[in-house]
Amino acid sequence: MTGDGIFQLFAYLLPAVVTGAVAFYFFRLHTRNEEGRRRFLLQKESQKNALPIRLQAYERLALFLERISIPSLVVRVAPKSADKNDYENLLVRHIENEFEHNLSQQIYMTDECWNVIKAAKNATIQAIRRSGMSSSDSAEKLREDILNDTMDKPSPSATALSYVKKEIGELW
Repeated sequence: MTGDGIFQLFAYLLPAVVTGAVAFYFFRLHTRNEEGRRRFLLQKESQKNALPIRLQAYERLALFLERISIPSLVVRVAPKSADKNDYENLLVRHIENEFEHNLSQQIYMTDECWNVIKAAKNATIQAIRRSGMSSSDSAEKLREDILNDTMDKPSPSATALSYVKKEIGELW
């Protein structure tokens, strides 16, 4: 084969190779776009199915925060005896039971939101314990002390609830 023959073969092959490379590039680009589109549609469908479950979890935790707010808790949970220590423990037990009942909801929210809810629960228990250290001598007096001590301060539950509402607003 002469130099002209090689050059002529190369002249015929070059357009075929360029066309093949361009076709390969566009085919690859197309398959990537299709894969991305499929992934997007799957994620969109998954979010559509998960959103109601997530909202239900936020609802349950909003209810939890309302139930452990001190005015609500003290009104709903009446003392069973006159002993203030028994009443203090009863209130804490109610908070812990409510919390344990809603423990599984943490998988539907951010870690930060879950930590805010736990902090509200712990702050509420601390407020009850602080009031329990007062000089009150009966469960009814402790009930009054708890309400009076927390009346002037913002409720940990209200603070956590506003955070939950803010996080729900970010879901849209």
